[in-house]
Amino acid sequence: MPERFKVTKSEDSGILINKIYGNVDGEATGGDANLDQASEKLLPTYQDVCLHNTTGTGDGTDEQPFVAEKMSGYETNLYLYSEEMEDRPRISTFIGSLANYSNTIPPASSDPDARPAAGGARMGTLIGVYLPCIQNIFGVILFIRLTWVVGTAGAIQGFLIVFICCCVTMLTAISMSAIATNGVVPGGGSYFMISRSLGPEFGGAVGMLFYTGTTLAAAMYIVGAVEIVLTYMAPGLSIFGDFTKDVNAMYNNFRVYGTGLLLVMGTIVFIGVKFVNKFATVALACVIFSILAVYIGIFVNINGNDNLFMCVLGNRLLKDISMQDCNKTVGGLLFNQFCGAVDNIENCNNDYFKRNNISIVRGIKGLSSGVFLDNIHASFLQIGQFIARGSDPEDTERLDAETYNQVLVDITTTFTILIGIFFPSVTGIMAGSNRSGDLADAQKSIPIGTICAIITTSTVYLSCVLLFAGTVDNLLLRDKFGVSIGGRLVVANIAWPNQWVILIGSFLSTLGAGLQSLTGAPRLLQAIAKDGIIPFLSPFAISSSRGEPTRALLLTLLICQCGILLGNVDYLAPLLSMFFLMCYGFVNLACALQTLLRTPNWRPRFKYYHWSLSVLGLALCIAVMFMTSWYYALVAMGMAGCIYKYIEYRGAEKEWGDGIRGLALSAARYSLLRLEEGPPHTKNWRPQIMILAKLTDDLVPKYRKLFAFAAQLKAGKGLTVCVSVISGDFTRSCGEAMAAKQSLGKIMDEERVKGFVDILVARNITDGISHLVQTTGLGGLKPNTVILGWPYGWRQSEDDRTWQVFLQTVRNVAAARMALLVPKGINFFPDSSEKVVGNIDIWWIVHDGGLLMLLPFLLKQHRTWKNCKMRIFTVAQMEDNSIQMKKDLKTFLYHLRIEGEVEVVEMMDSDISAYTYERTLMMEQRNQMLRELRLNKKESLGVVETLVDFHQVTTEDKEPLVQSIVDHHHQNMDPRTTKVRFQEPGAEGDAANNKVENKAENKAEAEPSNELDLTEKNEDYDSSGKEKEDTSEKEAMDDTKEQTVAEETKKTITPDEANVRRMHTAVKLNEVIVNRSHDAQLVILNLPGPPKDTKMERESNYMEFLEVLTEGLERVLMVRGGGQEVITIYS
Repeated sequence: MPERFKVTKSEDSGILINKIYGNVDGEATGGDANLDQASEKLLPTYQDVCLHNTTGTGDGTDEQPFVAEKMSGYETNLYLYSEEMEDRPRISTFIGSLANYSNTIPPASSDPDARPAAGGARMGTLIGVYLPCIQNIFGVILFIRLTWVVGTAGAIQGFLIVFICCCVTMLTAISMSAIATNGVVPGGGSYFMISRSLGPEFGGAVGMLFYTGTTLAAAMYIVGAVEIVLTYMAPGLSIFGDFTKDVNAMYNNFRVYGTGLLLVMGTIVFIGVKFVNKFATVALACVIFSILAVYIGIFVNINGNDNLFMCVLGNRLLKDISMQDCNKTVGGLLFNQFCGAVDNIENCNNDYFKRNNISIVRGIKGLSSGVFLDNIHASFLQIGQFIARGSDPEDTERLDAETYNQVLVDITTTFTILIGIFFPSVTGIMAGSNRSGDLADAQKSIPIGTICAIITTSTVYLSCVLLFAGTVDNLLLRDKFGVSIGGRLVVANIAWPNQWVILIGSFLSTLGAGLQSLTGAPRLLQAIAKDGIIPFLSPFAISSSRGEPTRALLLTLLICQCGILLGNVDYLAPLLSMFFLMCYGFVNLACALQTLLRTPNWRPRFKYYHWSLSVLGLALCIAVMFMTSWYYALVAMGMAGCIYKYIEYRGAEKEWGDGIRGLALSAARYSLLRLEEGPPHTKNWRPQIMILAKLTDDLVPKYRKLFAFAAQLKAGKGLTVCVSVISGDFTRSCGEAMAAKQSLGKIMDEERVKGFVDILVARNITDGISHLVQTTGLGGLKPNTVILGWPYGWRQSEDDRTWQVFLQTVRNVAAARMALLVPKGINFFPDSSEKVVGNIDIWWIVHDGGLLMLLPFLLKQHRTWKNCKMRIFTVAQMEDNSIQMKKDLKTFLYHLRIEGEVEVVEMMDSDISAYTYERTLMMEQRNQMLRELRLNKKESLGVVETLVDFHQVTTEDKEPLVQSIVDHHHQNMDPRTTKVRFQEPGAEGDAANNKVENKAENKAEAEPSNELDLTEKNEDYDSSGKEKEDTSEKEAMDDTKEQTVAEETKKTITPDEANVRRMHTAVKLNEVIVNRSHDAQLVILNLPGPPKDTKMERESNYMEFLEVLTEGLERVLMVRGGGQEVITIYS
């Protein structure tokens, strides 16, 4: 064995084992004993760790030091990943949590009917999905309307009606199966699937539609149950007279008895769902036995039966007549009804009765009779027409006011109307997905059970269409309520062994379906309310002490009562069809979107789907909606749209990984790629703003009005990105960055700025801003305009380079060919809630692409600046033709479609004034003093206070020399507008500002610069602090010393000629601007370009020039274009 692999004994081995594994036996022993004991301990301890990791606990004992000190194999073999394991789950824990995941929703602890969580296998495909779907799909329409649909539409069109409805549900079931197998679907069914696939807005809207449809379905089942009882089982219970003679009496009976039945069923649901669930089994058995009885009866009566006979006058069907009286005998019942008291048929006034014979027709003829050929063609009629064989107007049209006992059509029928009436017969396909939490293998059972149930029910419906058409006479099929056969149900008289099997079975199954709807609808409403996406539904999220959604049940009963008051299944069916069709359409849309977008998470186990099938299903849903009733369709879509916009505006924000976000991502990607194809045209240029925000020590924006100004400029349109820089190391300052991001986002929401927030942590503030300017944005969606605050305290700081960040940012923005906006006096700008009236003055000194023209136009789109007028000023020199300039400028504005006054200001005086020379001298004197301070940093603490007023203090009120010169120069103007703003503007009022600005000591209080230096601790000098504690003698000595130093320095300085010229421009322009625009609400002017020389003196002079240029102006916006045209006169 090589030496390096040989195991040797060491005296320190016990110490090593104790260090790693702890004291195995409670005492520090050495040698091989420790190694052996540690080895014996290692295996059980590792198992304990695995067990503890699985359960999520790590409780150890003294006998298990390995667990107690968490010294597992992860900390030895995988120590390289120990830091990752501190905030990320270990693989064993992660896999264990997935394996132990339960897809059931735990029932309410206070629910007495809730079953305890079962640990074994739960329901399978047959019991959990197939049979519930069968029960919900087969409903009242099958028994009381299908024969009428077949007789009215004919065998061919009736088959097509049923086939279209079944295709809708089959395509929807395929899409639903794909969604349901793409992960776990808890209880909630279609609402859960749609909301998690299409987002909370669509989910909430469709959830409410599904809830409304389910509630109206309960109303339809109740009205259908009452119709079965009153029409076919106990017509003597009518309380409004003979309803066979007055259809309104029948509907009033339905309303009264339906209300009573609703109260009974609501009480049953309120008591508990246990009875409802048990009754569901009985209802399911009734449905199955009833359908079997119909099939058996059809084949037993293959040659027909003599149970039903009809009395027919010519081709018209008669009612309320016995077969003994079905004749034209003079003086007979029919003769007296049609002819009255006449002696013979020739004197009868009813021509139709006189011309046609009366016959008795067998109602159920059987498959062998060939009646199928008579039932092939449709017989659509208008309301009030006679039910007659054929379509001859002589037979169908109502010519006399008296109808006698002929059967009339009670509703206008068309192919599309019959689709809407029949469609509720195929709903109920969501029953399996609603029970997904109770299924042993939901991802296997839901597709198989639902699709098999639809195949079964579709087969039954389609076969019944053909069998009814081949068995029953056409006139009897079209007699909706069976009035021609004494108020008997046609289907019941086909069935074997007798009609009561169908009557009782259909009644109980209809009751069961109604109870299921009244049980499921409140729980669906409660689920939507608990999601919190629709705020006004929050009261319905509360359960009773027994865990029942009592409040939701009360609302459900109220809506159901509204449906019962319609009193007619034929009116209710198309209405609730709309809501179900909307729901199914959104299921198909969800599947199509997920498939087409190729969402990474879209991995359904059900493979037999395709996006084209989903699109076809969606198209069918929309087509059926508008074919059935275009106004009902618009009502349903309008309701969905209102709920969608309400959730979008007021609803809680939810992140459900929905497909709409995927659609937005794909659309954004496509748009960004299109934008990258070339630079934007001038007509498409709009300010995409990047706000460079300064943060306080509390990580909140210092200049809040910047956000309000951006909101006013954007008016809610375009891109806005708010960015800021934090100085430091990102690994240590990531928490601050997140807090700052949240703070900026909150301010943007409060100021209603639609945009994004980003925070950059950099070691150097200037470099950080440069990185943001270069990299912010994506593709063609990049900011093109930067809003940068003015550094108000650039004079006051000890650091002689405090303006470096500001100037370097200006240079970086210019290099990036971006526009720059520098608002000065930002705290005087109006809030977005204010309205200002006055002028917006544009001082157009140099052309920068038309940005100066565009900005006030954009501002005027906002309500704050809407009432302001634009005034454009331009400056004419000696050699310019000012008259022609004004004319040309008016023409330019006319072509730009911008309204504004035009003024041309002449600046003829080119002589440099003493004031200009004095200001230049003071500026260079300050630079000289700063150079001296850089040589001796220790003395700077004692001298910096005197730098605030340029080291020159007068004997009058200790005002700064600069302020004295300014006041002297503007002696005929309002002193409020000519104050030199050494401080950040505030809201304290001008009086307070004047007091502060007039004191040299107080100038040291000035706010720190707005140069995005977010982490530099700027010094604030308190004039009420130690300076007020100085004695007057010390102040006098300081004044004398400062004047002496200043005079000595002044003697050695000769102003630079270039600086004097620049100062002259600033002074003269300022005079003109203050003279013309001192009362303007906003002054917009060109920002001079920064010096290319980065020497301290040049940069300081540039800042001084800007101060002089804007003296006496309260709201100033300095603008520098990005080097491209942003406005055009062309359309």
